[in-house]
Amino acid sequence: MTQAINVLYVDDEQNNLLSFKAAFRRDFNVHTAISGSEALEIVKNEDINIIITDQRMPNMTGVEFLQRVIPIAPNPIRILLTGYSDINAVVDAINKGEVYRYLTKPWDNEFLKTTIRQAHEVFNLRQENLRLIDELSRANEQLEFYLRQKLLS
Repeated sequence: MTQAINVLYVDDEQNNLLSFKAAFRRDFNVHTAISGSEALEIVKNEDINIIITDQRMPNMTGVEFLQRVIPIAPNPIRILLTGYSDINAVVDAINKGEVYRYLTKPWDNEFLKTTIRQAHEVFNLRQENLRLIDELSRANEQLEFYLRQKLLS
């Protein structure tokens, strides 16, 4: 059974939200938000794997939104989508928003679908890595306990 991919798309243009949902709702569990603040509430309440956000939005840019997401939910893979070629936004996205990819509008459905699937593979690998680190840490604690017991006897 394939794991459902939970995608959050943030854009201040309602038509883009509707287009995104129509294009991808059969492939993914799609959540949409019309603002960064609305999206933050979704991130707090839903198990989101992939976040895709527009850069140019009123009140909070895409990069600002992604920066605010990190302390709340550091694990989702972040993608910045914009209709403008703004090198400063790209640099900020990578450095501040820890963005996996930077894509331009209008998006190509097949390319974006592939990008989401690739991002989900990275998400799963990171989750597995965290699980293995935790397992290794517990094993080390047990080994240390065992060694202390041996030294005391």
